[in-house]
Amino acid sequence: MSEITILHNPRCSTSRAALDAVEGSGLEADVVNYLKSPLTESEWLDVIRKLDGDPTALVRRDPSFQRSGLSDDDVATAEQVAAVLAERPELAQRPVLIRGDRAIIGRPKDAVGPFLA
Repeated sequence: MSEITILHNPRCSTSRAALDAVEGSGLEADVVNYLKSPLTESEWLDVIRKLDGDPTALVRRDPSFQRSGLSDDDVATAEQVAAVLAERPELAQRPVLIRGDRAIIGRPKDAVGPFLA
């Protein structure tokens, strides 16, 4: 069993930096490209339960969010966030690192090191 799971987007420089940090830490990692292997609502809810902070922070507010017709009211609860991310995984913040019963969004990049320690 892996010590850490990273929800990874290989096209994202922040996600690649987090993956490099995980690989350099000596921890055994399970790398999940969440765009190719999307999480279910239930899996997102599990991540949200482990997350430090507000679940709505998992949702990127980029042009894709705007084009989708979503508003902050659509991602105000953990259940709404999980439903949106299961349907539109490209809206997920990245990377997300999961270790045991804790999870973080790996941005800014300097948040990753303390989580791995």
